[in-house]
Amino acid sequence: MMYAESDAQAHALVAVFRAGLRDLGWTEDHKIRLDYRWATSDSESIQRSAKELVALEPDLILSSSTPTTAWLLQQTRTIPIIFANIVDPVGSGFVASLPRPGGNITGFLNLEPSMTGKWLELLKEIAPRVVRVAIFFNPSTAPYAEIYLNPFKAAAASLGMQAIVAPVRDMTEIDTVIAAQARDPNGGLMVMPDGFMFAHHAEIASLAARYRIPAVSSYRAFAKAGGLLSYGNDILDNYRRAATYAVRILKGEKPSELPVQFPVKFELVINLPTAKALGLDVPPTLLARADEGIE
Repeated sequence: MMYAESDAQAHALVAVFRAGLRDLGWTEDHKIRLDYRWATSDSESIQRSAKELVALEPDLILSSSTPTTAWLLQQTRTIPIIFANIVDPVGSGFVASLPRPGGNITGFLNLEPSMTGKWLELLKEIAPRVVRVAIFFNPSTAPYAEIYLNPFKAAAASLGMQAIVAPVRDMTEIDTVIAAQARDPNGGLMVMPDGFMFAHHAEIASLAARYRIPAVSSYRAFAKAGGLLSYGNDILDNYRRAATYAVRILKGEKPSELPVQFPVKFELVINLPTAKALGLDVPPTLLARADEGIE
C-alpha cells in the first residue's frame, strides 16, 4: 500500500478487500494470512517493501498503485500480482493488453484520460468565472501523466480556459502552485489522480480553501475533506472487486487469463459549505446529478 500506515483512507481500502475475501469464505482465522507493507511516495521505501514481500514467497500480492506495481514486477515475474487502482497498465509495460494481460499480473483500472474534460466541465459549471486551471501531479508517482495532460490541454482550449501544467514533488511545491493561482482572479485547480495526491488529499483541500481556489479531484475523500467537488470511480469498489480476483487466483486461475477490469461505479460529490465559502451558487441541475451534496 503506497500510503502511510496511519492513513485512515488506506485502511478503509484494506478493510473492503478483507471483507470481500471474507464474504467469499476466505478468512484470516483459518484459511489465509495477510502480510502488510506500507510505503509513502518515497521510492526507496517502496522498493524495500517490494523486496520484503517477494522474499516471503506469498501466493498472491495486492498492489495499490503504479509505483508499487512497477517495483513488485522488478522483483518477481512469477508470483501473481493484482493491481487495485492504476491508470495505464499497458503503457506502463505491466500487461500485454487489457483483455489478455499475459505474465503474472492483472487488476483494476482507475480512470480514462478523457475524464479530464469532464472535470473541467464540472469546474466551469460550478465556477463559471474560472479561466485558468492548473493541473498538478507528482512525476514520481504519476509516470503516466502525459496521458492526462494532452486531453486536459485540449479540453481547456475548447472551454476557453488557460491550461497550466504544474509538476510538484512535495507539499511545499503544491503550496507554491496554489498560491500562484490565487494571486490573480479566476483561477482553478485540478488534482491528477496519483498515489501521492491521494495520500495528501486533506492537505490539498485545506490549501485550496485557505487560498479560496475552486478545486476538482477524482477522489471522493478530497470533497469530504473540504475540496469543492470530486468526480471519479469508487476506489472502495475496486478493492472489493479485487477480492474476487484474489479468490479466483488462489483457486488456481492464472492472472494472465483474467482481463483487466474497468471501473463500474462513479460518484459526483459536491461540498456545499465550500461552495458557499467561495461565493459560488451551485446550479440546481448540477446538484440534482450529484450522488452526494455534503452539507
